[in-house]
Amino acid sequence: MRSSSRALPTALGAVLTAATALATPATGAMAGNAERIVSIGGAVTEILYSLGLARRVVAVDSTSIYPEQALKEKPNVGYMRALSPEGVLGLNPSMILATEGSGPKETIAVLKAASVPYVTVPDRFTGEGIVNKIEVIAAAVDASARAACLAKAVQADLAALTRVRGRIEKPLNVMFLLSFMNGRPMVAGRATAADGVIRLAGAANAITAYEGYKLVNDEAVIAARPDAVLVMQRDSHPLDAKTVFQHPAFALTPAAQEHRFISMNGLYLLGFGPRTALAARDLATSLYPDVGRDAFPSERGAAPGEACR
Repeated sequence: MRSSSRALPTALGAVLTAATALATPATGAMAGNAERIVSIGGAVTEILYSLGLARRVVAVDSTSIYPEQALKEKPNVGYMRALSPEGVLGLNPSMILATEGSGPKETIAVLKAASVPYVTVPDRFTGEGIVNKIEVIAAAVDASARAACLAKAVQADLAALTRVRGRIEKPLNVMFLLSFMNGRPMVAGRATAADGVIRLAGAANAITAYEGYKLVNDEAVIAARPDAVLVMQRDSHPLDAKTVFQHPAFALTPAAQEHRFISMNGLYLLGFGPRTALAARDLATSLYPDVGRDAFPSERGAAPGEACR
């Protein structure tokens, strides 16, 4: 992984000191100079690569793990919520495409005030939200023809998901477990990517009392009665079925009794990019083996954008 630390151009000092005088719109929807793009957000990078625009991307953030070559061949500006103005503007971008929620706020304020077009890409955890991301990015980089192809493929997968959900007679309750902190589980509530993909897969989120990711006590886990536990694969602090179901609270759930434990790649599962409908399909078939995959246009594991480049 390459470091994003580079010597700042002389002009950058002026940009930072005169930032408030160089304001540009925060959410650009019209095409601009997109020859040198800094891409912030895994789904943003995935869409740009799906549109065949890899050569225009001059840097990515650390969540841009798909396709794998993105982080290998591009400088890394760091985690999307811990950016520095120098790390981004020092790469001399002609456009910054950043997913909603990037930060910190102070850095984003400087980036929006710089003389480089800054485009905020909305992050909505629905099928329509995925298509909207593609449309916003396409408008910014002037790639409407390829984007139309990509959006059509995604919409076909989403329509297939609707058919899959129609076959499910009784939705299962799924609990997304992010981690344990001092023995307490942190789980996903409403208005999260986990909640969105669980719903796309035809299941119900076991936790609906709050929004976001929060630590809960054992009583809340037992009361939620999850039929399945969903986690994301990670290199550090991995979660496996044995560890989770040995926890006193999870041991008493229907998920433990049926040994329903699902682990999936984090960006694939939660990124809400072009492959999310396929991730929801995989989740659905893990939860409901009888629904099958025949509702989908093709038996593919590849990203929808491969046919659009």
